[in-house]
Amino acid sequence: MSQFSSAFTAASSVSLPPPSFYVSVSKRSFIYCCSSSQSTTTVVNGKFDGKIVERDEIRFGLPSKGRMAGDTLDLLKDCQLSVKQVNPRQYVAQIPQLSNVEVWFQRPKDIVRKLLSGDLDLGIVGLDTVSEYGRNGTLLLQYFYQGDEDLIIVHDALKYGDCRLSLAIPKYGIFENINSLKELAQMPRWTIDRPLRVATGFTYLGPKFMQENGLKHVIFSTADGALEAAPAMGIADAILDLVSSGTTLRENNLKEIEGGVVLESQAVLVASRKALIQRKGALDTTHEILERFEAHLRAADQFMVTANMRGSSAEEVAERVLSQPSLSGLQGPTVSPVLCKRDGKVAADYYAIVICVPKKALYKSVQQLRAIGGSGVLISPLTYIFDEETPRWRELLSKLGL
Repeated sequence: MSQFSSAFTAASSVSLPPPSFYVSVSKRSFIYCCSSSQSTTTVVNGKFDGKIVERDEIRFGLPSKGRMAGDTLDLLKDCQLSVKQVNPRQYVAQIPQLSNVEVWFQRPKDIVRKLLSGDLDLGIVGLDTVSEYGRNGTLLLQYFYQGDEDLIIVHDALKYGDCRLSLAIPKYGIFENINSLKELAQMPRWTIDRPLRVATGFTYLGPKFMQENGLKHVIFSTADGALEAAPAMGIADAILDLVSSGTTLRENNLKEIEGGVVLESQAVLVASRKALIQRKGALDTTHEILERFEAHLRAADQFMVTANMRGSSAEEVAERVLSQPSLSGLQGPTVSPVLCKRDGKVAADYYAIVICVPKKALYKSVQQLRAIGGSGVLISPLTYIFDEETPRWRELLSKLGL
């Protein structure tokens, strides 16, 4: 990339070029261009300006359309961080519980780009979008951001938006007996003059994946929308696209192949490293959002189970409970006496047991409680489980060198 060094030695403003695309997959040469938003990036002495834009508010980018947009708003609402939008057509909103936060609704890829440019501080997008449009998402960003990963994934598993970026080929014709990436790569028909044609919207991850897996003769064409039609129309041999259930592929006579999954993706919380370090209040706000997310997501898979049990002491009851593999709870059962008045004296014939159990093990846990003498079993959903400190917070501080 040395040919770029002389072009940007002086201070200048650079706008990335409009969509045009060509890829040659050979050794370490990728040639590609991606579209950009209208904003420009300042380059000084061959480096992006490391200073953040001065402003008081913390900008939080959220998806503006689609299923992920709705699921993101639902998650925030479940965490008592409801987004208040005066007009549904406005792109700016507020979170009353976070007075210093300004919400901006954007396209997912624009969220990532604006995190890099400093126009946003936090965002929620799919991991596929971060991987495609993040630090290495364009040749220009790859050059200038060497050794300086400005995007940090704060939470990598928000438990929605699950999909995979996968290579798919037709079920028919020359591909009928091709069921793996290795078999596809070994087909003798792919040459310099007749390369494998792949339609995709992932112009960074696609070439990178092909190079890493030894497919040398590949040409990519950019496309948006229904890629599944490309092979049937004869304009591509394969497609590289996001897949959820696989139903659309099957209905268009396409199939995924072994070894063809580029990336498993779901919604993630991502932040600008510079903003977390330099912008007043950004780190504290990120801490609160992370704590709320972690507490809610951990509780979503758990039920609180309460039951009464006869016993001679709390220790004896706890011994019986802990003898059952599904009744250990998060850190052990809570056992407390159930006090009643008998013959004019307060006594404890029963003990109340409180434990948290995974939803998938609920019925088994109830059976085990009954087997050791439990009765009056009550089941309650949990809203939050706050740890003493979330491990992801410690990981974030470590990444920031704090």
